[in-house]
Amino acid sequence: MKPLTPQILLMSGLALFTLGLHAQVADVAEEDIVTINGCALVRGTACPGVDLRQADLRHKDLSKADFTGADLRGADLRHAKLDQAKLDNARLDGANFNRASLQQTAMRGASAIGSSFVAVQAWNLNAQGGEFRQADFTGANLEFARFSAARMHEVILRAANLEMAWLPKADLKGADLSDANLQESKMNHANLESATMTGTRLHYGTYLNMHMTNCTDCPVDWEAHLSSQAR
Repeated sequence: MKPLTPQILLMSGLALFTLGLHAQVADVAEEDIVTINGCALVRGTACPGVDLRQADLRHKDLSKADFTGADLRGADLRHAKLDQAKLDNARLDGANFNRASLQQTAMRGASAIGSSFVAVQAWNLNAQGGEFRQADFTGANLEFARFSAARMHEVILRAANLEMAWLPKADLKGADLSDANLQESKMNHANLESATMTGTRLHYGTYLNMHMTNCTDCPVDWEAHLSSQAR
């Protein structure tokens, strides 16, 4: 029996992916499938680079969808399900994700300036190197989220859950972290200039070499506080 060539293996893989996508689409009534700019808005769809500006995507199940590099500026994604979706390098400025599910979603290098993420469920969101200036994460569940080196000027994180989140080198200048949960978070080398951390839970977090000029209630004495907890 001759071994399969790389070309045959590639074609077989593409065929299996297509069959899987067709099976997912088959689960949705044909009349309920919305297509925008050639992109079928269903679970598992593959639409890298698609133009979905101002699209109404409320309540849609787009889990495992590939929107890498897509343009979703101003899109309405309230209550949408985007678990394990790929939004790396996507343009999300001004989009509304309120109460959406973004669990294990990839958003690396994405731009979400002024976007709203109020009360999202975003466990293990991967948003390293993203641009989130003036985004609103009020009441969001960002447990285990990854925001390493993200730009987050004036971001709103009031009462957000950032337990065990990773924010090393994140630029949080002017951010509002009032009443947020930062327990066991990692914020080494982050910038918290002019930020607000009133009422923030800081237990067991690490805040090494952070810039805290003009920060309100920042953990300037966190190492001493950590030592007292260990006693």
